[in-house]
Amino acid sequence: MTPLLLGAHVSSQGGVAHAPERGRAIGANAIQVFTKSPNQWREPRPDRAAPRAFREALELHGIGAVVSHDSYLINLASPDAAMRARSEAAFAEELRRCEAFGIPWIVSHPGNFLDERSGGIRRNAESYARCLAAVPGRVGVAIETTSGSGTALGATFEELRTLTDAMPAAARRRVAFCADSCHLWAAGYDLVGDYDGVIGAFDRVLGLERLVCFHLNDSRGDRGSHLDRHALIGEGTLGKEPFRRLMTDPRLDHVVRILETPKGEDMVTNDRKMIRRLKAFARARKPAP
Repeated sequence: MTPLLLGAHVSSQGGVAHAPERGRAIGANAIQVFTKSPNQWREPRPDRAAPRAFREALELHGIGAVVSHDSYLINLASPDAAMRARSEAAFAEELRRCEAFGIPWIVSHPGNFLDERSGGIRRNAESYARCLAAVPGRVGVAIETTSGSGTALGATFEELRTLTDAMPAAARRRVAFCADSCHLWAAGYDLVGDYDGVIGAFDRVLGLERLVCFHLNDSRGDRGSHLDRHALIGEGTLGKEPFRRLMTDPRLDHVVRILETPKGEDMVTNDRKMIRRLKAFARARKPAP
């Protein structure tokens, strides 16, 4: 059986090529990275040697899958034309860096509509499409489910379907999804009492074949609270059982599972502990008949 792809978001400090070693240090075979500072507009200086060094490090440290996460500053649904143009320019650069590094997916939060929802969905779809057209290649966008706080788009499967349906076909072919257990719970999806119902609803509306990444995060908030506050696995309001299911569900064998739980003081101990916990859940999986 192909091993499950499991890891965490790891630091790119000092350069993205250092991230695979940090993944190995926590026992991961998959990682998520930022290809630039997520809290700054400033773009990094080009480094022609970095992509090759990154790919060599992935092989050396046994990392079988990698995804990127885009900048927190980007808002492709903004009603402010200048903000949206700046966001599109930054997102296009994210696509170009991932193409250079060989990273197949950028996890991206849908934008904040700020004024009215339908206009925000339209702007978000148009901006994704323009960016993908401007940067042809293999890199795709994995749009992430959100907790639905404030004016954030993407808290329901139906809204994500509306968003992607508003894109032209050429863009839709490069769009997939990233689910987040904390966000789903905060948005009202009952992963505790109706796990199969939630996964089934995702499949009906969006298609499990388009789910490429799953962020595994427990939650500090209650179901339906719209509170995006991550907790350690099994130590929040979700508890352990949904994560047992997420680690043993054969429908998700193709999905990259990524932790975004609190790091603690040394950036290693908590992630290593959580990966060991999730691997223990996975070992309880019953073999196929």
